[in-house]
Amino acid sequence: MKKLHVLIICLALIFTGTTTFAQLSKKEKKEWKKKAKEYGKSPESLKQLLDDKQTADNQVASLNNQVKQMQSTMSDKDARIAELEDQLNQTRGQLTAANAQISELKASPPAAAINPMDFSKGVVFKVQIGAFKNKDLAKYFDNNPNFGGEAGKETEPQKITIGVFRDYWEADTFKKYMREMGVKDAWIVPYRDGQRVEIKDVLEGVVADKPSGTN
Repeated sequence: MKKLHVLIICLALIFTGTTTFAQLSKKEKKEWKKKAKEYGKSPESLKQLLDDKQTADNQVASLNNQVKQMQSTMSDKDARIAELEDQLNQTRGQLTAANAQISELKASPPAAAINPMDFSKGVVFKVQIGAFKNKDLAKYFDNNPNFGGEAGKETEPQKITIGVFRDYWEADTFKKYMREMGVKDAWIVPYRDGQRVEIKDVLEGVVADKPSGTN
């Protein structure tokens, strides 16, 4: 009888957390007493029941761990998804800005191509080789950018220039060549947009940029 009582207590502990022995109805108590007697007659069955419970508990614990791992993985994935969505929104913003710039460029008229040989624009330097009263060389000026002149009043001489340069120091070197060739009065004259100007108006910064070795 004592052994049966111990078995009943063990069975009650097995099912703790779901239904306690005190909560059983009379019919249930009767059924469990009957089962307890059966287990008392067969300790092997009781052992198997306890082993099965332990196995079930282990499986539940393993499943709980797997659930926790899956929850952790899902949290990491949610964080990664949020990060990717943020990157996607930034990319969309950049794409929108790029499309706006493209539309603006398409709406703007194309810039006119600059002809490097068009010396009528900007600042250029020429080398004046002389001024002549009785010589009219204007007919040689057309279609010849390297040879030109200025026709003044009837009483003024015609000023003749040779060469056209964007760089002052190139013009200065050419001027020296002309002087070495015998044109002693060769000197540099500047032009801005086709109009002759004072050298002081365009020479600012040129001296500071003088290449090494230039006299």
